[in-house]
Amino acid sequence: MTVLQVYLFGKLRVESDNCELEGFDARKLQELLSYLLLNRDRPLQREVLATVLWPDLPGAQAKKNLRQTLWQLQSALTALSPECDTTALLVVEPEWVLLNSKAGLWLDVGVFEEVYAFVQGMKGHELDLPRARFMEEALRLYQSDLLEGWYWDWCLNERERLHNIYLSMMDKLMDYCEAHSIYEKGISYGLRILCHDRTRERTHQRLMKLHYLTGDRGAAMRQYERCAQVLEEELGIKPSRRTYQLYQQIRADLLVPSPETNDTHPQVGIVQLPEVINHLKQLQTILSGIDDQLKLGIEKMEQNLKQLPARGQSEIA
Repeated sequence: MTVLQVYLFGKLRVESDNCELEGFDARKLQELLSYLLLNRDRPLQREVLATVLWPDLPGAQAKKNLRQTLWQLQSALTALSPECDTTALLVVEPEWVLLNSKAGLWLDVGVFEEVYAFVQGMKGHELDLPRARFMEEALRLYQSDLLEGWYWDWCLNERERLHNIYLSMMDKLMDYCEAHSIYEKGISYGLRILCHDRTRERTHQRLMKLHYLTGDRGAAMRQYERCAQVLEEELGIKPSRRTYQLYQQIRADLLVPSPETNDTHPQVGIVQLPEVINHLKQLQTILSGIDDQLKLGIEKMEQNLKQLPARGQSEIA
């Protein structure tokens, strides 16, 4: 039975039965709860907790503050419900503290990380539909960056880690969409990635390709121009050789889909159809010329055959 729901993406929210709870407003209580949640199911030394949460205080004072804040947290949890076993959820020992995620707790970050662990070793085009849907649901949990407005070192490190996971999952879904010809949706993921990191050149490359695969070569070329502009403005560099080569292929209308794409619905490569048509036209022209030559040759042979009897009779005579 889920007794406590905690949201760490965006602003911290603590709820029960979808109603926001009181008693969790104190800032240090929130910091302690958040740190325990991010390090859930691990026994954390009291000394470490005190140092992390009160880095500027002497050790003895920091430990005293920790004891008081732990008591506040236990009191807030106890007030949740008579059915809530706070000793199972928050285990407090003389030397360490542990938050047990299996004791009636739902955590948005926990679900997010579980889904990522489920697909971490897979490339996007290897995903099946259920995994892709799990990832979409996980991305919806990421309403904003972790604990928005907090700037403690431990929080910044976790924020960056989860942000990178968020971008990685969207990368995988871009790959999945390309492999299954869901190009417009893949483009939407790419644009979301660039909202977080404009200089992500790999994403610009994939957007160029996805625009091209939708049949919009102009949009693909404009994506290259945006990429070049952003890299110049932000980093003072030009697009990589690979990006430029991709642009040249698109400009010449010669881009070939990657081998792993469209694996569920094999299609002839984009560049192959024009080549086949050109070859057929050339073959038709050649065969037409041969046909004309054959007709002339046959006509001459027929004329010669008609003349042979007359010549033969005159020679005999």
